[in-house]
Amino acid sequence: MLATKNQKTLSLEQQEELLHTLKTRFEKNMDRHLGFHWAVVQAKLEASPEKLWSLYEMERTGGEPDVVGFDDTAGHYLFFDCAAESPKGRRSICYDREGLESRKEHAPENNALDMAAAMGIDLLTEQQYRQLQQLGNFDLKTSSWVQTPHGIRKLGGALFCDRRYDHVFTYHNGAQSYYAARAFRGLLKV
Repeated sequence: MLATKNQKTLSLEQQEELLHTLKTRFEKNMDRHLGFHWAVVQAKLEASPEKLWSLYEMERTGGEPDVVGFDDTAGHYLFFDCAAESPKGRRSICYDREGLESRKEHAPENNALDMAAAMGIDLLTEQQYRQLQQLGNFDLKTSSWVQTPHGIRKLGGALFCDRRYDHVFTYHNGAQSYYAARAFRGLLKV
């Protein structure tokens, strides 16, 4: 049985498979979460079936989510998409619904903000994107939409980031634009 958009729970088999995948990734990339223990993370995940569903969606769309931090104030583990390149299952999308609806021809199938909301996650901010880049080299061939400040969006623009020439760059485009190599990276708090 597959999880559907309306069903935000996973079968026992899906949960076990996802937890195995996440544990394997966690143990393989300990430098992303020094001092954290998988058993504690897993207990938080098992207590939050809807968060497991969101992680499943992140995984299903190619995000390869992993623990990258802990919010001491809120008591949440932070999961970011850690795929080397922008998630394949989220590419060729514009920034938001308004951008999508403004296209007269050749509209993409979806947009980053609606997809993230449907998955129960948030787009990374520019600051979070830069934090991710401290953990490795991401988006060397692709780019990722990031949360755009209201003032920029109000004027029709949207921000995206990538890594080139061993530097992280932030750029702008019209929110209606989309490219085969651009997706978005998400954040989930558990």
